[in-house]
Amino acid sequence: MVDRLYTDARLAALYDRLYPLLQAPRDFYLPLIMAARSVLDVGCGTGALLAAARDAGHSGRLCGLDPAAAMLAQARKRADIEWICGEAAALGRSHEFDLAVMTGHAFQVLIEDLELRATLAAVHAALRPGGRFAFETRNPAARAWEQWTPERLLQVDDGQGNTVQVRWRIEAPFDGRTVSFAESYGSTGWDAPQVSHSVLRFLDADGVGRFLTGAGFVIEQQFGDFDRRRLAPDSPEILTIARAR
Repeated sequence: MVDRLYTDARLAALYDRLYPLLQAPRDFYLPLIMAARSVLDVGCGTGALLAAARDAGHSGRLCGLDPAAAMLAQARKRADIEWICGEAAALGRSHEFDLAVMTGHAFQVLIEDLELRATLAAVHAALRPGGRFAFETRNPAARAWEQWTPERLLQVDDGQGNTVQVRWRIEAPFDGRTVSFAESYGSTGWDAPQVSHSVLRFLDADGVGRFLTGAGFVIEQQFGDFDRRRLAPDSPEILTIARAR
């Protein structure tokens, strides 16, 4: 899971080790980025996707936006990409990007309707007329949260010889709208474990469509997974490419 806001510098430094840019999301988003002259990554985290685009030869404008300063501290190791610390609303009505992306299920961190509408409005305002917005959200019908149990264990070396273990625990089960959970990070090399508490929103395809329409977008394509398979009722993902009217 890649949804939590990494405000802790130690965890931000571990992020790409814990959640590396997987081949399937890369293969979905990278062609879209490479075909656009100017790209905004909303919730860019450590900037791995934009860095991959630059490494692949993108010569235009690449801009990453994230509210977590600790994550952007990692991203700013790449000086050939523009980085902005803040929420989407901080962009203003620039109309300067051909493409906006929101990856890593960051869309699900937008819990309240007001917050979601404000973010979509900001993304729309940042895009040129006809610009596209691509993002993914977990399909609630796939019930991904059922896999977020204490028995599930993720381990990674922190680069200093310490093994970090990550476990999950559901704190409030799916109520038809959100899931609340805790992530625990621990290592024998640390004084104490780190625990974060998060809430994610699960919207179905109809709900995604209603919010996009209200923000001035038209859905061009939707897929059920990163391999562009057809969106089905039991698809694990809802991947959307929308165009700004």
